[in-house]
Amino acid sequence: MSLLDLLNHLLNFLAPALAVGLVCALGGGGFGRKAGALAWWIQAAVNAGAGALALLGGLIFSGRDGTMGAYAALVFACGISQWLVSRGWRG
Repeated sequence: MSLLDLLNHLLNFLAPALAVGLVCALGGGGFGRKAGALAWWIQAAVNAGAGALALLGGLIFSGRDGTMGAYAALVFACGISQWLVSRGWRG
């Protein structure tokens, strides 16, 4: 496998985490920014990182990429991380 093929596979593996992380960050800011909340691009980066870890865990657990369980874990991880970075517990 060439370097470009490896990069293509890696980007395709991370694309759902990047997309869901960005949507969560942009959607979470639509309800008003709370005091002390991070910038939207930092929220998106944190959400994407949490989503990437969830996808990696799904790959390790099931041995396959693209399982519904991994995508469910991706959504759950991005939702929890968005709640944390936007300080959702403060109401």
